[in-house]
Amino acid sequence: MSRRPRKPGTRITYFDHAGERFAVVSVPLVPDLPESLTPAEREVVSLLLTGASNAAIAKARRVSVRTIANQVASVLKKLRVGSRTELIARFGSTK
Repeated sequence: MSRRPRKPGTRITYFDHAGERFAVVSVPLVPDLPESLTPAEREVVSLLLTGASNAAIAKARRVSVRTIANQVASVLKKLRVGSRTELIARFGSTK
């Protein structure tokens, strides 16, 4: 598995529970996002900016992959960007 570069300030903490290993991802909030985004959508944007896949975001947020796909679609529409790449280009360099 290759590692993707992380957004500055991102922290990953691992812990074991009931014989399974879990990761808690702490990412910095992204400033200058419209108020129309829900708190869940803001978290999804932060995770998208780290390069996380829908499956990884779903696992971290403990929701279904379909929920994340819907939230990603909603985020892209609300931010008026056509793709994850455009989202990263527009918001990825913010600190």
